[in-house]
Amino acid sequence: MNKARTAPDIIIIVAAVLLLTIGVIMVYSSSAILAYHEMGDYAYYAKRQLIFAALGIIAMFAMMNVDYWVFRKWAKTILLVCFALLGLVLIPGVGLVRGGAQSWLGIGAFSIQPSEFMKLALVIFIAMWLSQNQQKIAFFFKGLLPILALAGAAFGLIMLQPDLGTGTVLMGTVMVMIFAAGARISHLFGLAMAGVAGFAALVLAAPYRINRILAFLDPWQDPRGAGYQTIQSLFAIGPGGLMGLGLGNSLQKFYYLPEPYNDFIFSILAEELGFIGGSFVLLLFTVLIWRGLRTAIAAPDLFGTFLAIGITGMIGIQVLINIGVVTGLFPVTGITLPFMSAGGSSLTLTLTAVGILLNISRYAR
Repeated sequence: MNKARTAPDIIIIVAAVLLLTIGVIMVYSSSAILAYHEMGDYAYYAKRQLIFAALGIIAMFAMMNVDYWVFRKWAKTILLVCFALLGLVLIPGVGLVRGGAQSWLGIGAFSIQPSEFMKLALVIFIAMWLSQNQQKIAFFFKGLLPILALAGAAFGLIMLQPDLGTGTVLMGTVMVMIFAAGARISHLFGLAMAGVAGFAALVLAAPYRINRILAFLDPWQDPRGAGYQTIQSLFAIGPGGLMGLGLGNSLQKFYYLPEPYNDFIFSILAEELGFIGGSFVLLLFTVLIWRGLRTAIAAPDLFGTFLAIGITGMIGIQVLINIGVVTGLFPVTGITLPFMSAGGSSLTLTLTAVGILLNISRYAR
């Protein structure tokens, strides 16, 4: 499609860069003590985050200048490569195990998480498919079933690692996309009921997930076990009050709260920067999601619309789950906070996705 490009959505750029900057600062603040004791360098994790942030920024600006229609042409290839990587990571001796999940490929500290890239690959492919077959989405067998079968295959491979958190984000993003495409409410309700039943089966299949559910209902039943993370997270958020204890003054990061620079980085942020700091971060995410949806509405074609919806939904769902976990509203899952949590694959993937979103905004009506 030939159409003159305009300037990208500057508000998306500002929101993303501000979130990234706050994230790097908070990674340093929340990890300095642990990094010194483990690596002998206060800035070890912050330096890694800066490297991946730089790579992500480069990828974001590259994607901002690569016409997004290119991804429609390569959607199948990208998806097949990601499926191959998901299969490869499950091979004993090839996939790296961390935190009880065999989810990484690479050598030592330098590795990638294929499930993160599968989220974006699936968004691109489904956007392509919906742009060509939107009229079929009202029919279960011709419209919904092919998408659900594909998403289910990806979800199944991710669950073999196992990684329920990433799988949940993936399936949630798919649901947002098919809802936006015009799927019938009756079909969506049926899928929701099937999803609840499937989630219950997955929980019952693993004792540690049952413990997490019980801890979510009442973390004080097992304050030193399954409920420990939730309790310590609330102990971090509560004392933060309105203004916080001050940057660098968190107490929970001193080996009380697990994953303080990763999944629970928002807890440390709320402790140090208070309600005002936490609210500012949530405001930035809200602005980013608003502008993403605005880009989807103004996109010049259906592929751009569904691609923007998928990217925005992917980020929004991940933020919702992470904030829900750290505030005790959801059971504990291994979900990072976009732009902020330490982690190379997640950060690079998120900034790459934002770059594609910015490219779509350049052609917005």
